Amino acid sequence: MKAIHTIYYTLLAGTFLLMSCSKDFLEYDPKGQVPEEDIATAENAENLVTTAYAGIANDEMIGPLTHLWVYGSVRSDDAYKGGGGRSDVVVVDHYEQYNLTQADDGDQMIPRTWTNFYKAISRANFALSVIGELSEEEFPLKTTRMAELRFLRGHSHFMLKLLFKKIPYVTEGLSDEEILQISNDVDNEELWNRIAEDFLFAFENLPGTREQSGRADKSAAAAYMAKLRLYQAYEQDENHNVVNINPSRLEEVITYANEVSGSLEPDFANNFLDGHDNGPESIWAAQFSVNDGTEVGRASYVTGLNSPHGTSLYGCCGFHLPSQNMVNAFKTGADGLPLPDHFNASDMIDPEDFTSVDPRLDHTIGVPGRPFKYRNTVNEEGDMIYRTSWARDPGVYGFFGNMKEQQAPDCSCFVKEGPFIGTSKNIDFIRYADVLLFKAEALIQLGRYNEALPIINELRERAAASTARPIEAGASNIYNIEPYPSFSSKEEALKALKFERRLEFAMEGHRFFDLVRWGEAAAVLNAYLNEEKTKRDFLANARFTAGRDEYYPIPQREIDFTGGGLYKQNPGY
Repeated sequence: MKAIHTIYYTLLAGTFLLMSCSKDFLEYDPKGQVPEEDIATAENAENLVTTAYAGIANDEMIGPLTHLWVYGSVRSDDAYKGGGGRSDVVVVDHYEQYNLTQADDGDQMIPRTWTNFYKAISRANFALSVIGELSEEEFPLKTTRMAELRFLRGHSHFMLKLLFKKIPYVTEGLSDEEILQISNDVDNEELWNRIAEDFLFAFENLPGTREQSGRADKSAAAAYMAKLRLYQAYEQDENHNVVNINPSRLEEVITYANEVSGSLEPDFANNFLDGHDNGPESIWAAQFSVNDGTEVGRASYVTGLNSPHGTSLYGCCGFHLPSQNMVNAFKTGADGLPLPDHFNASDMIDPEDFTSVDPRLDHTIGVPGRPFKYRNTVNEEGDMIYRTSWARDPGVYGFFGNMKEQQAPDCSCFVKEGPFIGTSKNIDFIRYADVLLFKAEALIQLGRYNEALPIINELRERAAASTARPIEAGASNIYNIEPYPSFSSKEEALKALKFERRLEFAMEGHRFFDLVRWGEAAAVLNAYLNEEKTKRDFLANARFTAGRDEYYPIPQREIDFTGGGLYKQNPGY
């Protein structure tokens, strides 16, 4: 059981001063509201902090906050939507086709994610207001808990900024009238710095080690500062073009990355198995649990649509499937290195095509004929060899399956709710591999690519050592991965870094945001689509529009509710 979530849904009266109702997160009128002074006790303060932590993981299949598989993976070259054809959850097909020209999607995805993040922010802000009324004598943990809350608030604003770019930044202590005057049309640099203020406060005031699993600590704040400054370094104009890379921000990335305490898991697989939650590589994660003393448990269903479909071991619904491009990316050459310029020249489909690959292939993708989730068998009723029959609509989306976000059905973490799958597996927001690559990217962009070489190779060496579990059947000599011997230029090093990020974090929901940060989304994704549509007819009319599709539209209902031109829509919508 993960300790801080045993009271995972404590709803003290008045917690949601700003929570969304049917229209907007700004207009919620709490029922039975109790004045802050009546709940400003140390005990209630602790419960409010717990409630704020729960808020950042209170997501759902159609309003995700944690695993951004739709926004960051399907929207990229990593994955297809999957499911039972294009009309199945059609809004995700619109995102995959880059056909989201309307500012609302029927309240199915983007508006709900906007609302859910602002609900989380409202929890943090209300708790900050209550705790601010207490003295250090009344509540000795006041500063620490306020640092945790500002970290949580910073996280939610950061995630919103990745998705929407232009967002209202809402703090504690504001009246309803003041909140209604907050515009989303804020200078990009200023908005980054406002979010950074929360993480800096957390960095300066959080303990060096976790008080309890799941709580933010100094390393988590440092990791977020490194991530934020990395994104901020790639300066964008109003049309989302990268116009400058700021070296002083890159230096900050290195400084904060060096403040992060952590290490890589010895086996890549550990990051994706329930028994290794909160391990050395998990810098900060959303916490989930089952059989925890609560009535319904705290399982995650954000990827509940994504399990294999054609087997009784799982259920429904075959979403989030690797693209052929993603499968091909795991090829290696005779020297054990990736093939960034040539990996897609031929397709790996049949068993004989898999002749020289990075082992991370079999940690990431369900390949027909190979063990699924490190199991040859699961029980007396059937084996766990991934089969073509597990694919729900192979005529549209092919036969490959996703593996990272799945758990074996005999895991104590596994929950089946009707046809949908939930688990108590944590979802990592940042793992140590991320921090290593943040630092390597900054070093390379500063021209210090020789210093980045051992960092990138550390990940490749871990991948090479991650073959102890059953991850492939048949030939045992297909794995071929080696470290880079050297980099001859900044350009070569940057190409290696970008490809390593794709392999390391394949289908974890990061890829689209990386491409936008680098200013490469239009070029990379249109090249991907031009090739992929020759293999997948459903992509025939898909095209990424530069200057629009880098970000999602501000939900129209938010613009309408605030009125008066307070909110500015993103270009192209």
